[in-house]
Amino acid sequence: MNRNEAGVTGYLAYALAAAHRAVHQELSQLLKEEGVQVEVWRIMEAIDSEQTITMGRLAELVLLAPPTLTKIVDRMVADGLVQRQISANDHRHVHLVLSALGEHKRDRVRRFAHEQEAAMLHSLGPENARLLHDALASLAERNTRSGAAAHQA
Repeated sequence: MNRNEAGVTGYLAYALAAAHRAVHQELSQLLKEEGVQVEVWRIMEAIDSEQTITMGRLAELVLLAPPTLTKIVDRMVADGLVQRQISANDHRHVHLVLSALGEHKRDRVRRFAHEQEAAMLHSLGPENARLLHDALASLAERNTRSGAAAHQA
């Protein structure tokens, strides 16, 4: 059966979307136990990974539009998970840091992400997981380059 006979399911874009949906739904179910959305987990991990992070950089890392990110971060601030700090180097910039409560929540939630990661690695095997990761990173980079080129045109 060729791609045309398979219909929409024969496209690589469909396979990527279906895999994303399955992985996202699974992680969402795991994180529900802690009352955390997948996007909140990504935000906590991104804040944790960089010493100082601005909202612009955070939006890039967590793959969210700035208005959506702002709403989620505002909620995280209200929940006491994140604090905004004015940059010591440039008072025009605000950096985000995890509060003590946010660090505790991150540690608890990270456990679920690690469980899911381990299950995927077990299912795929280390070599296939590395190949998949590299292929997906290559596709993401291609998209980033083509998007930048479109903005320059």
